[in-house]
Amino acid sequence: SAKEEADGHPSGGVGVPGGGAVGGGGGGAVKTRKPDNTAFKQQRLPAWQPILTAGTVLPAFFIIGLIFIPIGIGIFVTSNNIREYEIDYTGTEPSSPCNKCLNVSWDSTPPCTCTINFTLEHSFESNVFMYYGLSNFYQNHRRYVKSRDDSQLNGDNSSLLNPSKECEPYRTNEDKPIAPCGAIANSMFNDTLKLYRIDNDTRTPITLIKKGIAWWTDKNVKFRNPTGDGNNLTALFQGTTKPVNWPKPVYMLDTAEPDNNGFINEDFIVWMRTAALPTFRKLYRLIERKNNLQPTLQAGKYSLDITYNYPVHSFDGRKRMILSTISWMGGKNPFLGIAYITVGSICFFLGVVLLFIHHKYGNRNTSADIPN
Repeated sequence: SAKEEADGHPSGGVGVPGGGAVGGGGGGAVKTRKPDNTAFKQQRLPAWQPILTAGTVLPAFFIIGLIFIPIGIGIFVTSNNIREYEIDYTGTEPSSPCNKCLNVSWDSTPPCTCTINFTLEHSFESNVFMYYGLSNFYQNHRRYVKSRDDSQLNGDNSSLLNPSKECEPYRTNEDKPIAPCGAIANSMFNDTLKLYRIDNDTRTPITLIKKGIAWWTDKNVKFRNPTGDGNNLTALFQGTTKPVNWPKPVYMLDTAEPDNNGFINEDFIVWMRTAALPTFRKLYRLIERKNNLQPTLQAGKYSLDITYNYPVHSFDGRKRMILSTISWMGGKNPFLGIAYITVGSICFFLGVVLLFIHHKYGNRNTSADIPN
């Protein structure tokens, strides 16, 4: 009727929220928004909810404390048993033998050398690891970390002559591609360290092993020399030039051993694995124990000869040489043991406090007395 049309309800039927129509001319199925009657959609799946009571919480605190404290003590004692000796040879102090080399540049000729004498109070029994350490050197800067060409370092011949643009501004030099390109390679640590033992004013050189210091996956998978005649690296790198700060090209890093030269030089590989913090150390050499009846480094006098090539004074950096043994947990790291002891002690202390509170107040009748 005219009245029904004016009211907005035609005589064909009554509208429903689901969008269909009931009665009259509506022939569609009735739509509904009700979820299906399943355990998942009706939230009837089995569930477990812990009920935190004194009988479950207190034993957990005591168990964590009794487990963590002995583990922490064991790790802390193991860390303290690791021998470590560190020498800062930056040369900022006027009395330092390396003070004369403080303002050395990348291309200083002849290179500056200095010698530091020191005494080991305790013997180093097992294999000894020699590290170099740098401070205030931010290898974690985003542009610095990206400034490399992994395809070039993996031996791709096309990338060798056409490095990635990520290497800018160390991509080319004098219209020749740089190999290896990038800021990481350009800033490679290049001090030379030699260790001597002093007996009756006689200096005996300590054998320093330069192979085996890099990760196996880096040495054999990630870093490869260009494909071709592996015995003639000069020809393989023909058409490229050395990084700006390097005194010699990459194929002359270790001319004595071909399997430690070019991109697979282990000193270079170690440097290319960037550090996360501004104060870091990297493995430089290994000192293997030769005789089980004698320590690797006996207590006594030693000297460290340094060819000082790496400038750090311009950015207030510092350089160190570290001698260290290792254990089953790695190098010296007292923090992990202290962390375990701290967490275990806190849990044990909280367990005692909560036990006291439960014993004193847990049995009280918490129901209120309702007067008649």
